[in-house]
Amino acid sequence: MKKQSEKSVFETLSAINVNDKVEKKNGLTYLSWAWAWAEVKKNYPSATYRVVKDEASNMPFVYDSDMGYMCSTEVTIKDQTLEMWLPVMDGANKAMKSEAYEYTTRYGKKSVQGATMFDVNKTIMRCLVKNLAMFGLGHYIYAGDDIPQDDKSVAEKLAPTPKEAPKKVAPKKVAPKKVAPKKEATTITLDIGDENWDKVLKYVSANKELGLKKIGENLVTKYDMTATVKKEIAKSI
Repeated sequence: MKKQSEKSVFETLSAINVNDKVEKKNGLTYLSWAWAWAEVKKNYPSATYRVVKDEASNMPFVYDSDMGYMCSTEVTIKDQTLEMWLPVMDGANKAMKSEAYEYTTRYGKKSVQGATMFDVNKTIMRCLVKNLAMFGLGHYIYAGDDIPQDDKSVAEKLAPTPKEAPKKVAPKKVAPKKVAPKKEATTITLDIGDENWDKVLKYVSANKELGLKKIGENLVTKYDMTATVKKEIAKSI
């Protein structure tokens, strides 16, 4: 009977489910370094790690005034040593430097505080966890870690820009035409012998050729006449 081959370090550690040991912060997934190292030591008691120090300063980081701080670790499991590195970053995942600085985004100016040893220490332990992922432990939580990130999420970048709804043009208000009110016809009551009687008789005398009917039609547009008045006018034609 063939002896079953021993699993590799990567096969063993990558089979461990780390989902209930992670937490999310600022869009990134973090795995507890204490839990991760404990799992490695359970499976490989002889495993070791070390913090890589700068040869010139003997500090647990290298520093560049333009680029910031970089921390490195080395993990050795079963005679295999792998190295990992991680920059010191703030909560917005921006590189931290020795002094605070500002940078400009499409949303305005933002600032990054100067790094402290507390920031360096956190980065070292995060780097250790990432180093262990190279051996398989929780490696899947780093999927997409090498995708460039911007101030907006990838989903926001890929989302189609909604088309603006066409602006509704309000119809021009047309002022209603002013209609002059009709003047009510006003007629004058004509009586025999009043102040207008002589005027009417003169009109009738001067326009006899129009005939009684036409003269009557013209007069009623101005005068209100009784039957008696009309008879008197007819006599004068």
